[in-house]
Amino acid sequence: MTPIILLAVALCTALCALAFVLATHALPFMAGLAAFRLAHACGAGVMIAGVVAIAATILSFALFVCLREVLRNPTARLVLAVAYAAPAAVAGYALMHGVIGAAPVTEPARQFLGIACGAVVGFSAAARLAQPR
Repeated sequence: MTPIILLAVALCTALCALAFVLATHALPFMAGLAAFRLAHACGAGVMIAGVVAIAATILSFALFVCLREVLRNPTARLVLAVAYAAPAAVAGYALMHGVIGAAPVTEPARQFLGIACGAVVGFSAAARLAQPR
């Protein structure tokens, strides 16, 4: 029984670490998903919509990298990082809300935990994106 518990804790820790790493790329992912849905709704097939989504994702991330290299003002770079980290905060909120959805917790406590987790993930993503390379 103890190895299963240890394995569950290790897996949960690994998934949380993966969520924090992938949170920095939430905006390009959301842009790709929106492009896929738009292309598919306009009548394109799944393959063409997938190509459009991949192109939108790459362009979104390339825009971030280009702006990060062009901007020299630290405040402007921080604003850019916060703009790219905002979807990560929303994803952190949704993640916590989904994780504790079945738990017997009151609604104010659920909202507090969701907002706290969203803030932590958002600040983490902004800090990762704002650090100089």
